[in-house]
Amino acid sequence: MRLRFIRAFLVAAGLTAGLVVPAVAAAQEPGAGVVPAIAGLPAGARAAAAGIDGEKIRAHVRFLSLDLLEGRGPGTRGGELAAEYIATQFALAGVEPAGDNGTYFQRVPLYAVHTVEDKTKFALVPADGAALDLAYGDEIVAKDETGQATAEIDAPIVFVGYGIDAPEYKWNDYAGADGKDIDLKGKVVLVIVNEPPSQDAKFFKGAALTYYGRWTYKYEEAARRGAVGVLIIHRTDLASYGWDVVRNSQAVEKSFLDGDPSATLRAAAWIQHDVAQKLFTMAGLGDLDKGIERAGVPGAFHAIELPVRLKAQIESRVRRYVSANVVGRVAGSESGGNAVLYTAHYDHLGIDPDMKGDNIFNGAADNGTGCGILMEMARAFAQSPVRPPHAVYFASVTAEEQGLLGSQYLGMHPPVPASQMGLDLNFDMLLPIGIPRSVDLNGGERIDFWPTVETVAKAFDLALLPDPSPMAGHYYRSDHFSLARVGIPAFSVDEGELFAGHNLAWGHAQFEDYTANHYHQPSDEYHADWDFRGNAKLARFGFVLGWLASEQKNPIEWLPGDEFEAARKASGKTGSSQ
Repeated sequence: MRLRFIRAFLVAAGLTAGLVVPAVAAAQEPGAGVVPAIAGLPAGARAAAAGIDGEKIRAHVRFLSLDLLEGRGPGTRGGELAAEYIATQFALAGVEPAGDNGTYFQRVPLYAVHTVEDKTKFALVPADGAALDLAYGDEIVAKDETGQATAEIDAPIVFVGYGIDAPEYKWNDYAGADGKDIDLKGKVVLVIVNEPPSQDAKFFKGAALTYYGRWTYKYEEAARRGAVGVLIIHRTDLASYGWDVVRNSQAVEKSFLDGDPSATLRAAAWIQHDVAQKLFTMAGLGDLDKGIERAGVPGAFHAIELPVRLKAQIESRVRRYVSANVVGRVAGSESGGNAVLYTAHYDHLGIDPDMKGDNIFNGAADNGTGCGILMEMARAFAQSPVRPPHAVYFASVTAEEQGLLGSQYLGMHPPVPASQMGLDLNFDMLLPIGIPRSVDLNGGERIDFWPTVETVAKAFDLALLPDPSPMAGHYYRSDHFSLARVGIPAFSVDEGELFAGHNLAWGHAQFEDYTANHYHQPSDEYHADWDFRGNAKLARFGFVLGWLASEQKNPIEWLPGDEFEAARKASGKTGSSQ
């Protein structure tokens, strides 16, 4: 679950005591079974949406967060139970299977890598002088993406600034002094975290982080160019988190998609700032921070091979397994494009065998709530007295917590061609704390369907909130991104902080409490006093958005110049929807 949407909810009776809604008033609150009349929404569809039941969502969340499911870790018994439960609910609702071989299951082949720290060694070897051994954990961390038990590297290091090639911004960090891209085959790339600083909204979107600034992009781009390793220079102010976050994230097992063409690095690594300074000194480049500053100035930087090599031996424990996305379909009344996709991940963190006491990460809110909403919307579509204009798909995906892997596989193998998908709406942790009066639809403004989104939000009495932290790049941290990167217009539906009967400060306080005390903790458990009316309201909101998207005469598109526009065009306009 991406951090923007995990900021809080009430989990204990002492905290939920602040939510007091008289029984009579509750029935009158907007969203309690009410679906406004909206142009283009037929009466039968409106009735189907109005029938979405918060108590049914509650029942799904309760089951998925039972200890019996052991935290729904991918590739575990609990994860398989969750997938079977969701498939069974699809079948009971009359949703058709849309997975592999006529089943509800799309098999996702994975392998998990755990770096054996005491057997893994890294050293910087200059052309002249003594080698510098690096302390694993304190100075460097890494994963071998290839899934080998042992990987060895002895390769030159090439400094490529921010490691970005962005033609639309006339920016290429991979160009050497001669203007030609430097050869990276068999070499190790040294890159700066984040992206060039800018206050110009037309240059790397100003303060908003683009995908070019994400560490995942830097790995992918270097791998595309034949590099065998990447060293990302960590600096706390640029990364927005400390070295301990980097170290802890690499101390655990990390999964990869089997067959992922971008997972080819033998060392996907981070190095601590002081280590990078030592490397700069070895290479005769002077002060690291001045080098970082210079790399962010247009025209002031070019890629350079350093007189230093990286020598490494990486030992890994590798576990191969198969998990599954659960995919269902409701047929439309017409053939052709503009199929609609709803997504929500069902996996969570499983069990921590080394933790004392309660060690089951139940994931009731993250993401039992999204799954509950997905299943209830699927039931409403399947049992609607009128069929949607085009096919509607429902995918509860696996391995989100491992790096959006289930949705990545779904994007690589969609149930219909990406060009036939009009829209993906993703639901990830919608906190059951009351009826929302605002929503965060980060990324929705990037597509030409946005005016319809604004109309529907207004009809549902939902204020549209801007992204409060654009520099954090939240759009790239949830499952909708996996669909966007193959061209499908996509965004998540998330609550804002304003709830009926409360002010913004109240909502903010609840989210802050969740972030501090319950996010990715065993205490993310189901509570009988949770209020699921808000989940039902946002499910109805999502139902209406999807129906209207299915009804579009022309394909939904990214706005001109958007970073995903090229992928949309590349997906083509051939084939037919099922």
